[in-house]
Amino acid sequence: MESGYIALYESGELKRRAEDLEARMVSCDICPRECRANRLEGERGFCRSEYLPVVATVCSHQGEEPAISGTRGSGTVFFGNCNLRCAYCQNHQISQPRKKRLFTELDFRTLAKRIMYLQNELDCHNINFVSPSHLVPQLVRTVLEAVPLGLRLPLVYNTSSYDSLSSLRKLDGIVDVYLADLRYGSDRWARKFSRVVDYTRHARAAIQEMYRQVGKLVLDEAGLARRGLIVRHLVLPNGLAGSEASLTWLVNKVSPAVTVSIMCQYYPTHRASRIPALSRRLTTAEYSEVIELTERLGLENGWGQEMESSDSYLPDFERADQPFFSTADLARE
Repeated sequence: MESGYIALYESGELKRRAEDLEARMVSCDICPRECRANRLEGERGFCRSEYLPVVATVCSHQGEEPAISGTRGSGTVFFGNCNLRCAYCQNHQISQPRKKRLFTELDFRTLAKRIMYLQNELDCHNINFVSPSHLVPQLVRTVLEAVPLGLRLPLVYNTSSYDSLSSLRKLDGIVDVYLADLRYGSDRWARKFSRVVDYTRHARAAIQEMYRQVGKLVLDEAGLARRGLIVRHLVLPNGLAGSEASLTWLVNKVSPAVTVSIMCQYYPTHRASRIPALSRRLTTAEYSEVIELTERLGLENGWGQEMESSDSYLPDFERADQPFFSTADLARE
């Protein structure tokens, strides 16, 4: 199965989309915040990012779901900065850096070459762009540079889902796999803990658009993702993630066949230790309740995590021992 971005490159459409997206950065509306900063002239809005891609690290990553990491790892580009400010972000060192210019701004050719190293030298299964919502033009421009170098791997868009529909539509046929968070069932907690007033509406619309583009998850003979949507849901303590509202919406408005990753890796890091409602880890009972909910709703495709995952996922981008298992397997226990 050849990735669609190759045909888009050959037709010239990939270049046209890169240019269209970059033109929008003159008065930036790339993400739902629509800050209107002129990023082409060095202005920075909420995401604190200008024109060149801000890159924290490029590596082979073993910590994703089995269909993404496989046996040889996911070739991951961790972008710096973010359009959210989650109080409990486990990657806060790169998403909310204290120093304004902590990361390297790479030119597109250099980033494309690093991606080719992931493909050709490290033999990764895919190219995985993490936190790309504020850097969609940069993602597309990088792919445009990488295709003539021989890029052929599936592309993964690994997102908080606080995405602009107009930006996502420019990714139709470019992205093979969407790995999308569904963080909250209520804007009350999104506003309080992530500094975003309209997360739920935007995330739900974004996930519906992603599913329209790529549909349900398609695996190859080795069990690796070739195309489709995976929805991640991080269970928060005290029911703050709104799991029942979110997963019920997912079944009713997207599909009961959608693949889900139900995550218990929450750890009270960053500012969360100072917020009473977020200052503890998840209990086994809280997580089991959500796993049972997926069974009642008929969500049979996907994965869960071992409770010890809250230790495994503290920021360390080289760890490989991330335990995942099938949610269907857990439901039978």
